[in-house]
Amino acid sequence: MTEAEQSTPVPGIPCWVSLMTRDLRAAEDFYGTVLGWAFRSGTLGEGFSVAHVDALPVAGIGQITPGLPTVVSWTPYFAVPDVDTAAARVRERGGTIAVGPIRIGPGRGAMVADREGATFGFWEGRTPPWSFGRDSTPASLELRTSHAFDSAIFYAEVFGWASEEPGGCEVGYAYRQDAVVVRQGGRTVATLRGGADASSPDALLRPRWHVRFRVEDLEAVTEAARAAGGAVGPPVDSPADGSEAVIRDPDGGVFTVCADTP
Repeated sequence: MTEAEQSTPVPGIPCWVSLMTRDLRAAEDFYGTVLGWAFRSGTLGEGFSVAHVDALPVAGIGQITPGLPTVVSWTPYFAVPDVDTAAARVRERGGTIAVGPIRIGPGRGAMVADREGATFGFWEGRTPPWSFGRDSTPASLELRTSHAFDSAIFYAEVFGWASEEPGGCEVGYAYRQDAVVVRQGGRTVATLRGGADASSPDALLRPRWHVRFRVEDLEAVTEAARAAGGAVGPPVDSPADGSEAVIRDPDGGVFTVCADTP
């Protein structure tokens, strides 16, 4: 990836998604089989790789350093102009800092959690040509949380959503979806929805960010996931993305696939 191919994303929008896993090669085998991804070494060393579809970057996968208590999970990253300022805003509003801020390759980043424990990250610097919702990049990001409006205030204050800056993110309420919707440039970049239970023993029911990948054949993908050792929930109809299914990879990473409909 050359410097000329990279760009600085609009502050506040999703700019990347990554999976931290205990076995990088096994994860590459699983996601290559299930989603058809090809992998290349990233700029962060041997413990990281970048998934591609038709030569376009889709997501990152990193190896968890042995001994670290990092949870296997898919994590969305949001662009910020200053990672230290974003980290301070998270702390001031009751969130926690898990990793960073630290320099990572060409930029600086941090992994944090909101007040209800949902994990996310932010990134300061240039990124690969990754346009949210385009081609095989994630179709959508959805936060399932206990209180959607409280969470919307938290994230708006951290990322400057609804600041009325030219080209920035707008926040509104979608009545048909019963959700807070974040838009930038006329497209939805994140949805915040209630219904999660922070006290639930089931990790899938606790507040978290859902990363959705668009696929052409939902049934074929879920069958491939089962055959490759993943666990698949029953297909459901999402008010935002149509038919979808939740998949847990063999190492515990949870993601969602949704049918690629017009």
